[in-house]
Amino acid sequence: MEKKKILYISQEITPYLPESEMSVIGRQLPQGVQERGREIRTFMPRYGSVNERRNQLHEVIRLSGMNLVINDTDHPLIIKVASIQAARMQVYFIDNEDYFHRKFVLNDENGKEFKDNDERAVFFARGVLETVIKLRWAPDIIHCHGWLSALVPLYIKKYYYNNPLFRQSKVVYSVYDDGFKDTLNPEFSKKLLLEGITQEDIAVLQEPNYVNLSKLGINYSDAIIKGAENINPDVESHIKSSGKLFLDYQTKETFIDAYNDFYDEVC
Repeated sequence: MEKKKILYISQEITPYLPESEMSVIGRQLPQGVQERGREIRTFMPRYGSVNERRNQLHEVIRLSGMNLVINDTDHPLIIKVASIQAARMQVYFIDNEDYFHRKFVLNDENGKEFKDNDERAVFFARGVLETVIKLRWAPDIIHCHGWLSALVPLYIKKYYYNNPLFRQSKVVYSVYDDGFKDTLNPEFSKKLLLEGITQEDIAVLQEPNYVNLSKLGINYSDAIIKGAENINPDVESHIKSSGKLFLDYQTKETFIDAYNDFYDEVC
């Protein structure tokens, strides 16, 4: 029987970022699932705070060199990789000088959210999926962690749906306590209008705030996981009313086995 293939798209992974509920899951889950017989690939953004020398990142030339057009501007896609030796797993990093070469992750030194976080989310989501196409690797499950990955379900269902690599893919979206306060750029929805995506598809982003972006991720996913014990109540209510396959919050002692079993329910 062929191994199930799980693609992890994570906003945070430790040790590249400080430990948080999301970053620890981003680190431990792929390893645990791989040890249970699955095949995995793991992606995160190459934030400027990730120390390349200490973590031994290097560019993957054969995967780099593509340009992604966002808001009529070309942005070069650079792919880097590092290995977590103890876990026997690699982490791929989505890199771009315009979006990720700054010392902070999603907020500046004063805690102010970056004004281009909307475009960073677009670049990250499309960058991962274009790289997976280059790898010619067809995931059975695409598991998204954090709001920065919330566009992936939309792209899979509306833009890449005809690509044979993704035709059978099921999308799982994990929701965390990772809200942002400001609304994203008011032009955000216009930047999402690729072939196959209409204004109607993204109508929920008329006000591009955290709750509505989370709703978009939920709407286009096949299954939802409550990744943190406490999440935004409006988002939690939307999950419950969505009728999607759902896995409730799991403790650090149970989450790997619970998630692994949940994947079998999803596909």
